Amino acid sequence: MQRTDIRTALQSKAFNSLINVRGWVRSRRGNKQVSFIALNDGSTIKNIQIVVDLTNFSEEQLKPVTTGSCISATGMLVPSQGAGQDVEIQLTELEVNLYPLQKKGLSMEYLRTIAHLRPRTNTFGAVFRLRHHMAMAIHTYFHEHGYYYFHTPLITASDAEGAGQMFQVTTKNLYKLQYDEAGHIDYSDDFFGKMTSLTVSGQLEGELGALALGKIYTFGPTFRAENSNTPRHLAEFWMIEPEVAFIDKAELMDIEEDFIKYCVRWALNNCQDDLQFLNQFVDKGLIERLESVVRTDFVRLPYTEGVRILQEAKKNGKKFEFPCEWGDDLSSEHERYLVEEHFRKPVIMTDYPRDIKAFYMKTNEGEEAGRETVQGTDVLFPQIGEIIGGSVREESFEKLDKEIERRGMDMSNYQWYLDTRRFGSAPHAGFGLGFERLMLFVTGMQNIRDVIPFPRTPKNAEF
Repeated sequence: MQRTDIRTALQSKAFNSLINVRGWVRSRRGNKQVSFIALNDGSTIKNIQIVVDLTNFSEEQLKPVTTGSCISATGMLVPSQGAGQDVEIQLTELEVNLYPLQKKGLSMEYLRTIAHLRPRTNTFGAVFRLRHHMAMAIHTYFHEHGYYYFHTPLITASDAEGAGQMFQVTTKNLYKLQYDEAGHIDYSDDFFGKMTSLTVSGQLEGELGALALGKIYTFGPTFRAENSNTPRHLAEFWMIEPEVAFIDKAELMDIEEDFIKYCVRWALNNCQDDLQFLNQFVDKGLIERLESVVRTDFVRLPYTEGVRILQEAKKNGKKFEFPCEWGDDLSSEHERYLVEEHFRKPVIMTDYPRDIKAFYMKTNEGEEAGRETVQGTDVLFPQIGEIIGGSVREESFEKLDKEIERRGMDMSNYQWYLDTRRFGSAPHAGFGLGFERLMLFVTGMQNIRDVIPFPRTPKNAEF
């Protein structure tokens, strides 16, 4: 018999018709006359109730129906006699496959060790349905606004951030490395003939797309080999990176704000059942926080003014673990203070010191030596800190060439990028949104490892 998913069955009015549902048992309860099975198949946070008349089924037949077991249940769809749902199924046929998960509270840390069972819990079912919806929101937003989905490489010879913390890709025999006269590894016999790594960003290649198609976005996995075990870092994560030609800083900030509000609004409009569950059991302020973002205008705050506010707060007794002098790369505690305590709304921070930002950002003109700033536009959110990092890109060949040289970067790896300016360019800008950071905000989860199905972190590449 053809299966009906539980989300559809719960909405059906085809009473007294035979129906088949399949899923995983959430619970079983009852007495000597009747047993009630709560069944879920992942299509919704809600369970459907299977009513078992024990005059038709023996206790031996029902014994393997335990929490986590997989069953196929066929029966009559009828109006529910109890509260909480409109329909239930009176069981006539039952098939059971064992796959038990204990019905008790399990820690997030423990659940990460059982990735084959983790998605079957209510919490992670809600999280991963929301992850799907956020991906749909992202693609829909950009499609509706005239962007083209542009695929950038996962293997690259350049480091977009200039940080050097990348995963190397090689076919060389690591036990028989050859070295040149300078003592450097000889990559001439490697697959690509040079040192290559997994990408930290598709931005540089995305700029090429924007300078031909006008508006593009990338959405794919990126990799950073930071030895970090914080709740905000992953070694493998997904990035959304739009690039747009012919816009300035103000227009970029408008896009950042409009885009993030669109994603949050999509979650509120399409994922109420899952959000209600997460709001009840994970973060009781979740829905209120999401709604406040949608209805609030973001603050636009120059870095210099932000530092002044932080230093004033420190004078008035606010304690920060890290310093906040002009020129410092602000930490999450500083960003969250501005968002959660001072302004109580999202902030777009702009005009950062040049030396703490990436080489490709456009510099502001006419500033004193040692106080040069760039046209960065980072969106700071409650609970998260930085959720979007963006900037106007430097379109001048001469300025970009000098900045790469000033930072001591390997010029040979960026000749292709400089060529996009060498023969004339156009003003353009873009930003990067860490998908898992968005998921943290939308779900209320506290650890970034719990919003991706298979987290990759230092010393952890299971499953």
